[in-house]
Amino acid sequence: MTVYRLTLTIMLLAMGLTATVARAADVCTGKRGCDAKLCQIERQLADARAHKNRHQVAGLERALAETRANCNDTSLRQQREQKADKARAEVAAREADLREAQVRGDAGKIAKRQRKLDAARADLKAAEAELDK
Repeated sequence: MTVYRLTLTIMLLAMGLTATVARAADVCTGKRGCDAKLCQIERQLADARAHKNRHQVAGLERALAETRANCNDTSLRQQREQKADKARAEVAAREADLREAQVRGDAGKIAKRQRKLDAARADLKAAEAELDK
């Protein structure tokens, strides 16, 4: 397979996954807690079946059964709060690292630590968004 065909194939697969996630979000809008989680898994399962991806189907069926058996809104909320707390701690640590690099004045380390802080803030934003679902 040529590099061009490989690149094109990867791009098409990525676009398909993006569309799948977008459709799952549309169908599941307005649902909260375990209902939203179940809806997302069911939507992904339908897409995996449509694409005849049996390995993905098997994994999603296990996830669906596990979620149906064990998910409750209280524990889900608690897990999401723990994830957000961990992300807040990571942001605080990255801010301290950045301040330390700024005191030392090393431009390379400052830039690197700023990128890590930006990534930690993005993770925190995503974790906090999950709290509302």
